[in-house]
Amino acid sequence: MNSLVNQYKSLEGPILVIGASGFVGSNLFRHALSVRDDVIGTVFTGQTWRLRNLPAANIAYLNLQDSSSIRSLFHRIRPLTIFNCSSFGSYSFEQDFERIHETNYLTLIQLLEFLSGLEFSAYIHAGSSSEYGLNASGPTERSQLLPNSHYAVSKAAASQAVAYFGKVRKLPAVNMRLYSIYGPYEDSSRLIPTLCERSLRGSLPTFASPEVSRDFIHVDDVASAFALAALRISPAIYGDSFNIGTGVCTTLSTLAKLAQDSFDISSAPSFNTGSGRNWDVENWYANPATAQAAIGWQAQIALADGLRLTRNWWRQYLETEDFNLLTKKSAGIGFRSSISAIIACYRDERAIPIMHARLAEVFQRLAIDYEIIFINDGSPDNSAEIIRAISAQDPNVIGITHSRNFGSQAAFRSGMEIASKQACVLLDGDLQDPPEVIEQFVQKWQAGADVVYGRRIKREMPKPIEMLYRLFYRIFAAMSEFPLPKDAGDFSLIDRTVVWWMLQCQERDSFLRGLRAYVGFKQVPVDYVRPERMFGVSTNNWIKNIGWAKKAIFSFSRMPLHMLTTVGGIAVAGTILLAIVSICIRLVSPDSVPKGITFLSILVMVFGSLTILGIGLLGEYIGKILEETKGRPPFIRRHMIKRGTIEPAPIQSLRLR
Repeated sequence: MNSLVNQYKSLEGPILVIGASGFVGSNLFRHALSVRDDVIGTVFTGQTWRLRNLPAANIAYLNLQDSSSIRSLFHRIRPLTIFNCSSFGSYSFEQDFERIHETNYLTLIQLLEFLSGLEFSAYIHAGSSSEYGLNASGPTERSQLLPNSHYAVSKAAASQAVAYFGKVRKLPAVNMRLYSIYGPYEDSSRLIPTLCERSLRGSLPTFASPEVSRDFIHVDDVASAFALAALRISPAIYGDSFNIGTGVCTTLSTLAKLAQDSFDISSAPSFNTGSGRNWDVENWYANPATAQAAIGWQAQIALADGLRLTRNWWRQYLETEDFNLLTKKSAGIGFRSSISAIIACYRDERAIPIMHARLAEVFQRLAIDYEIIFINDGSPDNSAEIIRAISAQDPNVIGITHSRNFGSQAAFRSGMEIASKQACVLLDGDLQDPPEVIEQFVQKWQAGADVVYGRRIKREMPKPIEMLYRLFYRIFAAMSEFPLPKDAGDFSLIDRTVVWWMLQCQERDSFLRGLRAYVGFKQVPVDYVRPERMFGVSTNNWIKNIGWAKKAIFSFSRMPLHMLTTVGGIAVAGTILLAIVSICIRLVSPDSVPKGITFLSILVMVFGSLTILGIGLLGEYIGKILEETKGRPPFIRRHMIKRGTIEPAPIQSLRLR
């Protein structure tokens, strides 16, 4: 273990672990994070139970299918050592072949192309011994690949991509062909976790055919292989693949006997020759000689010792967890079980500590994984220092300071871009959005809603002003070109999928509650009473409120233009009719024609007013077009606040249309 600690201490940092919520990725992430702080693990979708109780500041969201997400993360972190453990399809129930190839190969090409323009020390790719397919019995790295499943094909293609970028493009990249890994945080549907859990109850699971053999390797040995590959990478091995296994061929009957002896189980094992994955072969074991020669690695943990370590880990872990829920098969733990709270702060220094305390209490009561992101939107008070002090005590707190005040919509967007959890909750920093309502949000989210928004059934303010707010929302909803919820502000819980689509809407002058409705998905309300601001006086006034109304209407409705066209059409028709009537009167009774300038003045004023109104409306739309075409960033981050330190924010990567 000491050698593993020293290996991770010696790696060039920062270290980025892609796919840190998976089995292998979470172990690499935890090993690195246990000895250093400059480690970031990425998540996308699915389970996050493996990352519980880890600092939110070290977890980041990454969508490998989105080039802007890749750019944003890498420009923010600038990693020197990269471990890519992202994968899909290794489980028998993962049958979506399009997603298998998309995740394992196509996104890899995009990532390696991006990396070819960066400076870094090592890229270590988590491949699979499945690449050998039908040729899995002790092959060398030069043996023929005979993949026998979509997963195997995708992994074989990925290894060839690594070879191309390493040998031809000279990227410091290698591929690790991993064998049957076991250890802490493995999916509970797999053989070794099931064996450990059953043994704790004094029995054994049903095994596949007793003659089937595997090469079982402990995840700590795999973690060591990744570290050594990064430490000893050189141009001579760029693009190479390495077999990461023990080289020991263990049949399932031998495994069963070992478990009986190690765990003092008297019951006889049972075997089912029909179980297993369709692409499994009978003898599947490694020849790790090349890894030992090239990077000085060999497995250190014997299977008997590894089983005892793993069983002891499961014994302790299951004191507080349900074994049956620790699997991708389950929609329980890890499915919709983590939240990023994003708080836009401006002149809220007294409210920030209270907001943090109430949010932490809510999330702890929900027993949910969380991070709290405070956005100091150019506040002239002491907000940044207060956020720094809180982050020093609570590693789940992250702070962002903008270079000036860009507005709450830009602040929310800034937080959404770095949020790493499965959903985002947007709150104003003045405590008018009660954190306790989040409990109801989470209930509806976990029940299947994609967006849960707060609906203000009452505001603690003078009745006439409240009526004007209600009137605006109804006018706005009537004018919008798609359904908009009434009396709903920014306070909401938004699933990661919806957040991703909202971030694709590259509007500089955005109105998030409108974008939230625009992207669709399943949206449900939660009623609440909006209290008065706890401290100070609201920075909103009538002028700002009118600006909000204009932003909403001109962003999501062409009704003013339609109305202008209609009024123009009516005016033209009326003018023609008036002209015809005037001519007729002139012919029939010349003396009855209106005389003087009053009639003409009224006509001129009416049409002049309509013209000015029309020009004004057109000007509003043209102004928005001008604002969007400028392409200025919607916000600029000045500082990032993590673990009690304030650091300059990395240069932002602008999302290009």
